[in-house]
Amino acid sequence: MEKAINRQQVLLQHLNPSASSFSSHQNNSALSASACLAGDSAAYQRTNVFGDDVVIVAAYRTALCKSKRGGFKDTYPDDLLAPVLRAVIEKTHLNPSEVGDIVVGTVLAPGSQRASECRMAAFYAGFPETVPVRTVNRQCSSGLQAVADVAAAIKAGFYEIGIGAGLESMTTNPMAWEGSVNPRVKQMEQAQNCLLPMGITSENVAHRFGVTRQEQDQAAVESHRKAAAATASGKFKDEIVPVATKIVDPKTGDEKPVTISVDDGIRANTSVSDLGKLKPVFKKNGTTTAGNSSQVSDGAGAVLLMKRSVAMRKGLPILGVFRTFAAVGVDPAIMGVGPAVAIPAAVKSAGLELDDVDLFEINEAFASQFVYCQKKLELDPQKINVNGGAMAIGHPLGVTGARCVATLLHEMKRRGKDCRFGVVSMCIGTGMGAAAVFERGDCVDELCNARKVETNSLLSKDAR
Repeated sequence: MEKAINRQQVLLQHLNPSASSFSSHQNNSALSASACLAGDSAAYQRTNVFGDDVVIVAAYRTALCKSKRGGFKDTYPDDLLAPVLRAVIEKTHLNPSEVGDIVVGTVLAPGSQRASECRMAAFYAGFPETVPVRTVNRQCSSGLQAVADVAAAIKAGFYEIGIGAGLESMTTNPMAWEGSVNPRVKQMEQAQNCLLPMGITSENVAHRFGVTRQEQDQAAVESHRKAAAATASGKFKDEIVPVATKIVDPKTGDEKPVTISVDDGIRANTSVSDLGKLKPVFKKNGTTTAGNSSQVSDGAGAVLLMKRSVAMRKGLPILGVFRTFAAVGVDPAIMGVGPAVAIPAAVKSAGLELDDVDLFEINEAFASQFVYCQKKLELDPQKINVNGGAMAIGHPLGVTGARCVATLLHEMKRRGKDCRFGVVSMCIGTGMGAAAVFERGDCVDELCNARKVETNSLLSKDAR
């Protein structure tokens, strides 16, 4: 450091005006050599900032299965979460004791019970007692919120490695309101609209914004077609962790051991004419049906995040970079419009335009809101849910965010240099939306945001 300061002093002697023009005191106060954290090159400090990026090194999920009828109908929730927690550790060869926190997005189960189940799952997965676990509930975006919470904690310096996960067994915990509703809710329309069935909010979006039944059914067909094609080509194998479990015969009680590794709600032969035969579920003359809505599902997912400098030191491949996150509020009566508000907010905070985004994973809670958001933002259909979405794959509420992160990042990796930025977004019950921006992990070299130094002058930034 002394040599660097000496070099600064030599340069400053040439830069200072002559002694006849200014007093010695003025010379000393105007320009002076100083110790600089950047060391001998300005690129050093910029590289440190780059090393502080929060990156994803692994993202996995279980298959998503139809609740009460699918492959996980007889699987305990903690037995869904444990395999994906184990996978992110085993596949990266990370010492589990290095994880600073496990944050699990989950919605329907009683809070304290689910918190205990998540802690139990961490033990099943091989984590020591020193690793803490907590849950987070922002309804349909809970899995994404868990990832964002971990990223924020790493940015804040609370720890360097964490897991954002999601868990939902809609077989075990169906959607229901427990206890009485405060009669005060009738005094305020917005509060009352928080209690609207989600299907009614779908009907409201369709009616208010003119989304036709034909458009909704066509979107559902496309979702199944793309998900079936992705399954057939093996695309989901990179993200799905097989789960060894059991199926119980409801008539005999006999247990059959099975390994579940494929989403079981995808219908490859779905057609517009078939969907057109289904009756509206929520409104007599409505357009929302079981065929153009997301599927009620069971599953789990987990995303391993850490500082880039830690990943580089460990030699772990970087799947993606967490860039920004935004959660917004919207009218509860049309909660499905959430992504149309959240996506621009997240993209703007990343310093990007919508056209800069190469892939979108937008949760298909209902075809009505999915079609609306696509049209409102004028998004290229070829960029959205390229491997299908929740109408085909399923929507276990607390898992969807983590599932979408895994699906997005693995697809971005496959596409390579043609795909740099991706967005995950979803609408949220009671009137919200959430979105996050990710950058492909290997699209830049390790000095991408460092100043390019043509010649090594060995001067700190203070001498420039």
